[in-house]
Amino acid sequence: MEEDVKDIVEAVTPEELAQDAQEIALSLWQKGELLLQDMARTWNLYQLLIFAVILVTAHVLSRVLGPRLHDWMRAREGWPKWRMRFLVLLHRRLRLLLVVLITWPVIWIMREVTFSHRTAILEVAGKLALSWLVIAILTRLISNSFLRGAVRYVGWTWATLMILELTGQARQLLDSAALSFGDTRLSLWMVFQGLMIIGLLIVVARFISRTTSERIRQNEDISPSMQVLALKVMQITLYGAAFFIGLKAVGVDLTGLAVLSGAIGVGLGFGLQKVVSNLVSGVIILLDKSIKPGDVISLGETFGWINSLGARYVSVVTRDGREYLIPNEDLITGQVVNWSHSNDYVRLDIYFGTAYHDDPHAVRRIAIEAAKSVDRVLDWKPAVCHIVGFGDSSVDYILRFWISDPTGGLTNIRGNVYLALWDAFQEHGISIPFPQREVKLLNEQIAVAHGARHTADPAD
Repeated sequence: MEEDVKDIVEAVTPEELAQDAQEIALSLWQKGELLLQDMARTWNLYQLLIFAVILVTAHVLSRVLGPRLHDWMRAREGWPKWRMRFLVLLHRRLRLLLVVLITWPVIWIMREVTFSHRTAILEVAGKLALSWLVIAILTRLISNSFLRGAVRYVGWTWATLMILELTGQARQLLDSAALSFGDTRLSLWMVFQGLMIIGLLIVVARFISRTTSERIRQNEDISPSMQVLALKVMQITLYGAAFFIGLKAVGVDLTGLAVLSGAIGVGLGFGLQKVVSNLVSGVIILLDKSIKPGDVISLGETFGWINSLGARYVSVVTRDGREYLIPNEDLITGQVVNWSHSNDYVRLDIYFGTAYHDDPHAVRRIAIEAAKSVDRVLDWKPAVCHIVGFGDSSVDYILRFWISDPTGGLTNIRGNVYLALWDAFQEHGISIPFPQREVKLLNEQIAVAHGARHTADPAD
């Protein structure tokens, strides 16, 4: 370890870094002096003045055309979404677009009426404006806002350096700041290259993942759980390949990652047991197809339908709009009621009681007819009603019926059937008893109790 630190210190010293930075600064200073000398020439001043006029003209035109273009876009109904997004992008970059559209015709006209070298500054300005516009449009393909902003500003910076012919100095400056670990040399230029390549590969992997995922979801031959599993495996493979290919492209030795991956595996085994358990449980759930998106499940006090299957949790949406994120391990180790595992048919039971003077045969028939009158109750799976006991105040019954849409809720359908029973019993004169208690006071017992109380009282 001490030898590695010594190699680092000896490989890159502050004096060497300062010397490299001084040489680059002197080179940039010389180029700056030459640029200022060129700017002092008459035609160069004319070009600067012309470009200033172009900027003012583009600004005024954007103020005039911007609201009109906005109103015209609002009137375009039925257009594809991608076309409207492209128009919105052009509307936001209208000033820069006008600069490009005005600058290049001016350059072409000046080339025809004068010498070509008299348009050098305008060509540089036109190239800068065009490159910035193209980068701004292309980076809109990146959905992540942070990654999009990073790629955009890095692209603008690098395009500016290329147009100004300063890429060599920038690369030399970034490459001079480096650290050496044995045979490995790590510089800012290598880090910059790695970030750019990995970022580009991640964008490509994301695009491939989105395109392929749409086709997988539209394939009806693949079950929903296998679709989720295929998408997860594809995303892990694509993003992992993008990361390692990017590291390999910049010259990073991947053999050293073997030791690091082993250490990470040990850390995951001891410190992240729950996380790894949930990840493995998620894969098991996808493989055994015990639950899938759209299934109606009950887990403890939670009842709802599965919205999505994640790598660490399952999203369950209840009837009241709440979304529960249940760890995958709980679904593997706990008891889960899947109301729609093999099919969507669910049998529900409700209990009620009637008075003893009511005919039980008529009660059963009326209860079945009342259940059939409810919309969500299935007709082709007949409802049944049975006597389950003779209570203290009533004859007790159970009514069983079937539904095929548990996602529509269970409490509401039970309530509708109870309401249908109430209406049917009212119509046919069937009473629903309630417990009654009678208290009888006997006169002789009251008198005896009253006399005994007076005899025992010493005040009398």
